[in-house]
Amino acid sequence: MTHQENTGGALRTRFTETFGVTHPVVQGGMQWVGRAELAAAVSAGGGLGILTALTQPTPEDLAREIQRTRDLTDAPFGVNLTILPTISPPPYDEYRRVVVESGVKIVETAGSNPAPHLPLFKEHGVKVIHKCTSVRHALKAQAVGVDAVSIDGFECAGHPGEDDTPGLVLIPAAVDRLTIPALASGGLADGRGLAAALALGADGVNMGTRFLCTREAPVHDSVKEAIVAGSERDTNLIFRTLRNTARVARNSVSDKVVEILDAGGSFEDVRDLVAGARGRKVYEDGDLDAGIWSVGMVQGLIHDIPPAGELVGRIVDEAVGVLRSRLALAADAG
Repeated sequence: MTHQENTGGALRTRFTETFGVTHPVVQGGMQWVGRAELAAAVSAGGGLGILTALTQPTPEDLAREIQRTRDLTDAPFGVNLTILPTISPPPYDEYRRVVVESGVKIVETAGSNPAPHLPLFKEHGVKVIHKCTSVRHALKAQAVGVDAVSIDGFECAGHPGEDDTPGLVLIPAAVDRLTIPALASGGLADGRGLAAALALGADGVNMGTRFLCTREAPVHDSVKEAIVAGSERDTNLIFRTLRNTARVARNSVSDKVVEILDAGGSFEDVRDLVAGARGRKVYEDGDLDAGIWSVGMVQGLIHDIPPAGELVGRIVDEAVGVLRSRLALAADAG
């Protein structure tokens, strides 16, 4: 179970103690989005900002982005390294080497088994958070030696796995069997979500969509405005028939992908529609129908575009208020 302590407007948990951050709020790695301005703003606000390694075209570019982040804040931040099967894999070993040589002490891994990455990171005192979508994967990650896991429920943007288990069940099911800190992820946007995650046994929260909709997020304002305007029903699940489910924004492109695959189409039939270059144009140009872009159901709870650091403090203050009011109600009832 989580161990938390209220200290004024702060919440101390096993995660904050282990990873040396003020607040148990993490900005998860997001392709094309996890850049220096956003990561630094989150970390300066007391959370844990995360750069996305593979957003940078080369390991040398990652080294420069790490330095840019350091120029913006002296607070701890991390680097996301997503390991996915591909015909031409990125030079993961070179990206890993940049992380350790740059002195970064926190890495978020996602995708495949993190085991191949751990020896180098352990050797250099780098702590690893691994993103999981099931209890069995979380236990495997713990067994191979990660320092914390992020548990992604079915509500999340991106890849929620194939079990369709929502966070309300998945998070307590995982923490009941884990001994390392766990972060709740998926469907979280405010202090109510953080308080709920702590009540379920998590040691903090990992949020993507909420931080995508902040001033420092390096995406077009049209994307942020679409998130504010969107509801919890404005996402699509694509690749279901391929057992590689992804939750993305509902638009003309994702509607077409669902239609083609539901009719028996193959990946080759949608390859051009889901190309990463098209999704990147959404973020850069603000054309919401240019391609596929990730967003979670939680957009239905997002109503503004605040500075990222201010958002971290607001979420923690709200969570403390919720926890105190509930405890007060419980005391009165007793």
